[in-house]
Amino acid sequence: MEIESDSNHITEHPLRPNDKPGLCVYTVCDKWFRRKGDLKRHKQTHAREKLYSCTQCEKRFNTHHCLNVHSSKYKCTECGKCFYSNSKLTIHRRSHSGEKPFECTVCSKQFTQLSNLAVHSRLHSGDKPFECTVCRKWFTTKGNLTVHSRIHSGEKPYKCHECDKAFNQSEHLTHHMTVHTGDKPYKCSLCDKSFTTSSHLQTHKHHAHSNRRPYDCRYCGKRFKSSHHLKRHVYTHTGAKPYSCRHCSDCFTCLINSRHIC
Repeated sequence: MEIESDSNHITEHPLRPNDKPGLCVYTVCDKWFRRKGDLKRHKQTHAREKLYSCTQCEKRFNTHHCLNVHSSKYKCTECGKCFYSNSKLTIHRRSHSGEKPFECTVCSKQFTQLSNLAVHSRLHSGDKPFECTVCRKWFTTKGNLTVHSRIHSGEKPYKCHECDKAFNQSEHLTHHMTVHTGDKPYKCSLCDKSFTTSSHLQTHKHHAHSNRRPYDCRYCGKRFKSSHHLKRHVYTHTGAKPYSCRHCSDCFTCLINSRHIC
């Protein structure tokens, strides 16, 4: 059949072999158009649809080609999720294995992706390449700048489906949802209490366990309340100075001292 349209309606006619090709490439359609403009407008109706679904992860696509690419050989054997490349699949597998091969040379924090380590390294170097055009404040990541910009715009894209509250950050919505669900995902490692937010957990630890010092130095036996304080203390034994001044060659054991005025 041939489909021909004018300004008012679309009509069907028997397809004639000598007509100029104008076939819709979507396999669920196969409609034929005489004019390129009509064919282009018709394709836009498919672009808004997602007719093809993956049998492994139920993700949907608007073309059969996209589905074929998605359902290629790069498939996770743990959860069935599909990926466009082997490198993407390799990164995803680390979410199952817990592997974090990229380590910060300054603070030893580990990451699953090299790009995440690169962003983290800006905290030590003081690099802040993203500037707010409203208040001229600088940020280490584009994501942090986006979140900050909502202070000026008033945008609150994260809405609670239980009540009418909205938030400018996804984690704020996550914390808010515990009001409705009653969940307390933050568990104290020193006792059996749980809390709805990490800040409440930290307050609890400060007041209830402030006298406990579970971290001991392997060099002198001195004990500390947190692993961070222990790590900073160990520098006095090893002589390590991991923080360097960005303006001169001086090095320091503390990040704050590295921000001295040359």
